[in-house]
Amino acid sequence: MRWQELTELERTLLERKLEGLFGHERDESAFNSLAQDKQQALLLLMHRFRELKLWDAVRRIENVYGEGGVGMSFQAWPVLLSELKRRDNFTALFANHKDNTGGFLERGKKRASLHFLYIDEAGARRWAVHFDLYNPWASPLNAWRHLLHEKIRGETPDWKAIGASL
Repeated sequence: MRWQELTELERTLLERKLEGLFGHERDESAFNSLAQDKQQALLLLMHRFRELKLWDAVRRIENVYGEGGVGMSFQAWPVLLSELKRRDNFTALFANHKDNTGGFLERGKKRASLHFLYIDEAGARRWAVHFDLYNPWASPLNAWRHLLHEKIRGETPDWKAIGASL
């Protein structure tokens, strides 16, 4: 996929968010340099963030991946933390990993739910987000599936599995 194949809206939404990604100065060259899995993952994340009205909180994308999991690391505007804290459709309960400062899990969605993580270090907050194929908050069965597939077996969905679940 090429930058020009994106819709005008998609290009507008990505404007200035890809600058500096993998050493590219412009959004267009950064996007065009991404492998298909990364492009597709980026678009899945962008559209999901937009649905949740969180895309404007993304300042700059630092990395994106679509195989071995679907997610990205990014710089965010300070409003993201307070926004996630006050939302009923996100919870901090069991969302943190041992090597992170905090996290949030999306609630109310059975599959392809967002999982935010952040680290505070040296006066800066670094964010990462990925899709969990099975949302542990959806049901006890989904909690078991999440534990079995993603934690015990270490299976991570690719962009095709996430896309099919959305």
